[in-house]
Amino acid sequence: MTQRPRPHSDVRRFAFELPARTESVARARRLAEERLVLWGCDPEIRDTVLLVVSELVTNAVVHTASARVVCELREGEERLRIAVRDEGGPAGPCIRECGEDERGRGLILVDALCAAWGADRTGHGTAQVVWAELAHGMAEPC
Repeated sequence: MTQRPRPHSDVRRFAFELPARTESVARARRLAEERLVLWGCDPEIRDTVLLVVSELVTNAVVHTASARVVCELREGEERLRIAVRDEGGPAGPCIRECGEDERGRGLILVDALCAAWGADRTGHGTAQVVWAELAHGMAEPC
């Protein structure tokens, strides 16, 4: 199957909301994977996006007082952006030194895999959006 180049202004967006529970992490991965397959993403990009979705949703579930989280995938010409909005919590995202412990490595992975990442307050209390961007070329549509 040959994919035609998309117009320069083409941006694809997919968002979903889930309860902020640990079982929602697997559901977020499945929803993201289904969408990326529909978009025709390369399996290597898909695997990276799914890992980032998993880490960002896990952080929102574990480190905030949220009842719900919203995950958004936005694929443009040169970047694929993953954003997870929570309802707030005691502290913002930060990379923690974790030593032997498995916990705390999520944002270290996100930092290593992504071209950029960060967090922005939403203006609603302590709620925030944690986002990460992966670079990909226009010649190889996601």
